[in-house]
Amino acid sequence: MGWLDKLMGKGKQAAGDATDSPSLRDEGRHQETAGHASDAAASHEEQASEMRDRAAEERAKQERANP
Repeated sequence: MGWLDKLMGKGKQAAGDATDSPSLRDEGRHQETAGHASDAAASHEEQASEMRDRAAEERAKQERANP
């Protein structure tokens, strides 16, 4: 859940700013970055799935045209 990691990361960064805690700020930054990475990975997985589906459709179309 990338959006949740991004939200929690921003919250930790704000808490780190409020309490002057560099380690909490860093933890928040890392968690937010992980959320962005998770979203990017999910997007790439979806694109790959769509490409596999299109390739399978094209293969089936070619097999029907050239039995």
